[in-house]
Amino acid sequence: MTELKVTLIRSAAHRLPDQRKIVKALGLGRINSTVTLPDNATTRGALMKIAHLISVEETTK
Repeated sequence: MTELKVTLIRSAAHRLPDQRKIVKALGLGRINSTVTLPDNATTRGALMKIAHLISVEETTK
């Protein structure tokens, strides 16, 4: 099973409210904070909406 390591590289401040909500819902708080998320369609959809704010790495479990 693959997982995604997501790191916030740009601030969510001064972004659209939906983008700020997605960042918070994914568990990213500050710049350089990192979370590990399951690789599924729901996660990928959320990440596509904030792709300009994050970096993503695939990892295997």
